[in-house]
Amino acid sequence: MAWIVMVVLLVAVVYYWRTAALQPQLVYQDNRQNQQIIQALPALSRRFFPTFWMFNTHLQLIVLGLKKGLGARLEYDQAQTLTMSDGGTTALYWLGLDKPADTPTILVLHTITGSPHSMRGLVRDVARFSGFRVVLCVRRGHGDLPLTTARINTMGDTADLREQISEIQQRFPQSPLYAIGSSAGSGLLVRYLGEAGDDTPVQAAMAFCPGYNIEVAFQRSHSFYSRMMAKKLIRQFITSHIPAFSGLRTYQQCIQAENLHDFHQNLYECAGFATLQDFMDASNPMKVFRDIRVPLLILNSEDDPVCHIDNAWEYEQQIRAMPNMLLAVTRRGSHCAYFSGPLAHPWGHQLAADYFRASYESAQKLPATQS
Repeated sequence: MAWIVMVVLLVAVVYYWRTAALQPQLVYQDNRQNQQIIQALPALSRRFFPTFWMFNTHLQLIVLGLKKGLGARLEYDQAQTLTMSDGGTTALYWLGLDKPADTPTILVLHTITGSPHSMRGLVRDVARFSGFRVVLCVRRGHGDLPLTTARINTMGDTADLREQISEIQQRFPQSPLYAIGSSAGSGLLVRYLGEAGDDTPVQAAMAFCPGYNIEVAFQRSHSFYSRMMAKKLIRQFITSHIPAFSGLRTYQQCIQAENLHDFHQNLYECAGFATLQDFMDASNPMKVFRDIRVPLLILNSEDDPVCHIDNAWEYEQQIRAMPNMLLAVTRRGSHCAYFSGPLAHPWGHQLAADYFRASYESAQKLPATQS
């Protein structure tokens, strides 16, 4: 009997070693800047060891959900409510306000249904691992924010983000800015960076499990998660704001949507657009992807059931042609989970913090005329 157990364990170890614990695959243009990033981030050149007792994609997502729901609460230093130019309401949730004024600030752009509570793990970890100030940029209708204008866009609004960044700069004018977008937040981040080009105070950014082209990405999501997330979006943004949206032609289609793709095909009026094409032209991050000028680290997993890896591979050659892009693809990690080691260390959060520290330290070494 003992030898059977030993054989099973050996097979399990070999399977884990050959199919899960692999070095990330890197896609980038071979230039000095990217080589410096890779050298500064040893995690990109070593095997990523997903937590062995839950390296299955669904188990990682289950544990991530449990951590979001049952983990320790985070007391933010301040919740700052902002009124946008059209009367809409957003917010900034700060952590690290007591740090020196010139301490770098990391902007966190949250997930498709994200809130200050659900994003506390990423915020807490990035702050702890980097030592930097962190601010969560909360979008309209998220968390406890009232919907003060009849407009909601699950992909975010770059005009709102610009106003949030302006407020951050006014408050800490000496602070270098960095940014990470998680899942749908990465779409907003990429869209903003592409629209801004060189005209942005963000010095480096990270897209954490992005979906890329939103015209096709939602069709590739695993059917179970797509249906589940669609129901949550309908409940959180549409049926909870009946007076704001019930008069729209597409209201019934939105509340009857059975998956993420159907929902976003009918969201355009709720987002303030006359047609679906107008919505896609203004919201799809890949329409301006080529115009990004700041360094961008992208992290995707081959077993992501929400943002399918085919979304990334479609842009492999484009990423290789861009001097400021670096895509890291792991075999396992699921969607925004990336738990590593026996105690489920947040490997992805650690990588983000290390990346921003390396970017900041590299900028500090530049001559004043180049920084």
